[in-house]
Amino acid sequence: MSAGCSVRCPQRILAFVIWISFVIPHSGFIICAMIRCGIGYDIHRFVEGRKLVLGGVEIPYSRGLEGHSDADVLAHAIADALLGAISAGDIGQHFPDTDKSIRGISSIEILKRVNELLAQKSARVVNIDATLLAEEPKFAPHVEAMRKVIADALGTSDSNISVKATTNERLGPIGRGEGIAAMAVATVEVE
Repeated sequence: MSAGCSVRCPQRILAFVIWISFVIPHSGFIICAMIRCGIGYDIHRFVEGRKLVLGGVEIPYSRGLEGHSDADVLAHAIADALLGAISAGDIGQHFPDTDKSIRGISSIEILKRVNELLAQKSARVVNIDATLLAEEPKFAPHVEAMRKVIADALGTSDSNISVKATTNERLGPIGRGEGIAAMAVATVEVE
């Protein structure tokens, strides 16, 4: 068995591509898979009078996040990472905040539409690793539900979805409790 690997990095390091091919001796088969990774980030400020939705799960809290959609920063970061992995732009290109027809859209619906874009490019989710950054509320009781909802939206197993949370050690706007940020890395396989 022989394997070759090369890494390509564009000027803007939003995604990187790893090409892997395997030759099975005496079989006449060559298995080629392209593994691609993307990085996503989002941040929204807290506002009064809105529900707090993260990873498609409503979190009991006194404030929600401001945004054109349901402002689910976790789903937005994941969507951007997936779009980056298939070189399909960003969430703002596909779901602009100037489009009144999608005002209030569920970010889980956004993930489902991004998954359709993946399918059009013969790509499937291999792994998502995401982190929420906030001083409060506590997310641990909701992580498993978030993983399940995200996995369902992307047509994958929840074992392929990792959601973590951390504080910003009281530094900056996140540390002052002004909002929530999320970052995600998505790994996809393209046939």
